[in-house]
Parts: sequence; C-alpha cells; structure tokens
Amino acid sequence: VQLQASGGGAVQAGASLTLSCAASGRAFRTAAVAWFRQAPGREREVVAAINWSGGVTYYADPVKGRFTISRDSARNTVALQMNSLKPEDTAVYYCAADESRPLRWSAAEMFKYWGQGTLVTVSS
Repeated sequence: VQLQASGGGAVQAGASLTLSCAASGRAFRTAAVAWFRQAPGREREVVAAINWSGGVTYYADPVKGRFTISRDSARNTVALQMNSLKPEDTAVYYCAADESRPLRWSAAEMFKYWGQGTLVTVSS
C-alpha cells in the first residue's frame, strides 16, 4: 500500500481545509486509516482515525467537533475535513494505514504504511 497525502496549505484562523489520502493497493479498502500530525518540536500525535468500513471513527480531543474523517472506498481515499482551524493546528499532517485495527488509535508504531506528509499552516 502506498499513500499520498495532499491538500495542505496556508490559511488564516477560522478557515477550512480538506486533506486527502489517496492509496494504491486493494488492501487499503479494508485497512484502518488514521491522520497524525507533528508540529515543530512536538511528538507526532493522532488526529483522527477510521476503521475499514467507516463505521467506527476516532477523534482526538483538540479536534472534536471541528474535524471530520471519512472514506470513499470506491476511490480508495480517506479525507480529513478541517473546519474552524486554529494556529495550534499548524503541523505536518500524515496519513497512515494498517490492515489491522490498532489496539490504540494513538499508537503510531502500529501503522505499517505512511504517506509523505502535507503541511498545514494556520496564522492568527
């Protein structure tokens, strides 16, 4: 499985962005997928995750109510809709996938496949 993240950019606080994770490989259709982010000087942290069917989602507390994760199995993509962006959302965002649902969505080491990252910059 190869992942390609896109959609990052520079926006002002309060704006919206949609990130997309496009995958090659049929295994992605049944994979658990998560978005992580890493800000300068900080550890990588999970932002949102979705199971293979889309029936189970997870959101980290800082983004609950603002971000929405979804998947389009026909197009082999997972999107992260980000609304009401804040300066503290500034980070490089990565999509990650694994054939198995991890025991903890926050466990980056449990995801086998990673995209290259896309930068989101939110100015105040």
